[in-house]
Amino acid sequence: MDDCKMDSLSIAKRVLQTEADAVRALIDKLDGSFAKAIDLLYNAKGRVVVTGMGKSGLVGKKIAATLASTGTPAFFLHPAEASHGDLGMVTTRDVIIAISNSGETDEITDLIPFLKRFNVNVISMTGNPNSTLALAADVSLDISVKEEACPLGITPTASTTATLAMGDAIAVALLVRRGFRQEDFASFHPSGSLGKKLFIRVRDLMHKGDALPLIDPSSPVMNAVMEISSKRLGIALVAGDESKLLGVVTDGDVRRGIQKWGKDLFDMKAEEVMTINPKAISPDELAAKALSVMETYSITSLVVSDSEGKAVGIIHLHDILKEGIV
Repeated sequence: MDDCKMDSLSIAKRVLQTEADAVRALIDKLDGSFAKAIDLLYNAKGRVVVTGMGKSGLVGKKIAATLASTGTPAFFLHPAEASHGDLGMVTTRDVIIAISNSGETDEITDLIPFLKRFNVNVISMTGNPNSTLALAADVSLDISVKEEACPLGITPTASTTATLAMGDAIAVALLVRRGFRQEDFASFHPSGSLGKKLFIRVRDLMHKGDALPLIDPSSPVMNAVMEISSKRLGIALVAGDESKLLGVVTDGDVRRGIQKWGKDLFDMKAEEVMTINPKAISPDELAAKALSVMETYSITSLVVSDSEGKAVGIIHLHDILKEGIV
C-alpha cells in the first residue's frame, strides 16, 4: 500500500475516533436540563420547531424529520426566512429547538425577542453554555466538543455529529415516553418495508375468484394438471361441497405420481393423489406471516381458507416478494 493510501486511512481513523469521542463525551453532559427539555417537548400542545443556520440547519432538518416520524409533530424553520414572514408558522403552543454551536449566530439570536414576547419555550443546543442563545433559552443542552475532526479546527465535523446524536437522544427519549410502537412507526411509513410488513394482509395479495384453480375430488388428474398449467400457481385446490377444502394437487405431486404410477396416473382421480391437510392461512393474517410459513415449509404457494375451512384463495411467494416484503 502506497504512502498516500496509508495516510488516508490514518486520517479517516483519526476523524472517526475524534467524532466517537465527541459523542461519548455527551453522556457526562446529560443532566436535569435534558430531563426538563423532554418534559417541555412531551407536554407541548403544539409542534416542535427546529431551527438552525448552515450545517446546524442541515442537522436540524434531520432532527425534525426523526421527531416527526416517531410521534412528535415537528418541522424545520429556516432562521433567515423566519425573519421575513415565516415566524407566522410559530405559535405560543409550540416549542423551539434552536441549534447554534457558537450560540451567537445572528439569524438565531435575532429571533429571541419575538420568542420571548410571545412566551414560546426555547430549548437551545449549543457548544457555548455562556452564549446569548444559551442564556436566553428556557433549557440549554451542552453539545460542546473538545475539538473538530477537521485538522484546521474550523469545519463543523465533530460538533455536527454531536448535535445529531443529541437530537437522536431527544427523539428516542420522547418515543419511549409516548409508548410509541412499531405499528405507529409503520403508520408514518406506509410505503416502507416495515409499513408493508405491518399493513398488507393475505387478502390483499391472494388470488381469488376466477383466478382460483379449483377442481372436484372426482375430477381426473388431467384436469388438475390443466388447472395448474392455466392458472400458473403451481397448485390446484381440491374442494368439495360449498368449496370445503379437502386437499391440494401440486406440480410436485404430479411429478411424483408419474414416477410411482407412470401413465396410469392420468386415469386416476384427484382425491387419490392429492395431499390432504395442506398448509393454510387466514385471509386476515399479515402477508409477512404467509412468507414465514412458506420459508418454514419450503413451499411457494399457500392455501387461504376461512374460519369454516372453505378455500377462498391462494397466495404465492412471488406476489409477496413483488411487494417488497422480505
